[in-house]
Amino acid sequence: MKILMLNGSPRANGNTALALGEMAEVFAREGLETELMQVGNRDIRGCIACRRCKVLGRCVFDDLVNELAPKFQACDGLVVGSPVYYASANATLVALLTRLFYSTPFDKTMKVGASVVAARRGGLSAAFDELNKFFTGSGMPVASSQYWNSIHGELPGEAAQDAEGLQTMRTLARNMAFLVKSIALGRETYGLPEREEPQRTNFIR
Repeated sequence: MKILMLNGSPRANGNTALALGEMAEVFAREGLETELMQVGNRDIRGCIACRRCKVLGRCVFDDLVNELAPKFQACDGLVVGSPVYYASANATLVALLTRLFYSTPFDKTMKVGASVVAARRGGLSAAFDELNKFFTGSGMPVASSQYWNSIHGELPGEAAQDAEGLQTMRTLARNMAFLVKSIALGRETYGLPEREEPQRTNFIR
């Protein structure tokens, strides 16, 4: 079983990376394979709503999004980490996730999702909520911890002083590992939940 981890910070070794590293150590102890991708410092353009992905089966812009697509399909869980900018996740990360989730045609049901946010002080819960919507709109169970999945620190490495934040990351990783393993067992025993054909209604007729 494999966990794909995306560092949405421009800093490869900042506080977001520190939080993800705390989780990765737990995943290793739980026997889960992890792959960490540094994405926050890449040149990722936003979605232009061309809908060509519905024809091509991939995004029309052939960049990191299409590189990540098979890794996303193969993983059992996805962890997305981001610093907080103006109570929002890093715009580069949001652009990547928007295109990645929309352009990939494979079923994401029962892949476990978890978001992690890092900030000096505020805006954490808003960014946390923003990232979780990618999971909940795709049928992905969301892993929780003992508190919102957040950690505090301004300068790189300061989050190491946030004892509660680090504990929150470890608890999140243990809970996520349990969910991934439980879903794998459930799939073998019961199969996946029945899916209905999507009903898409518009508010303006």
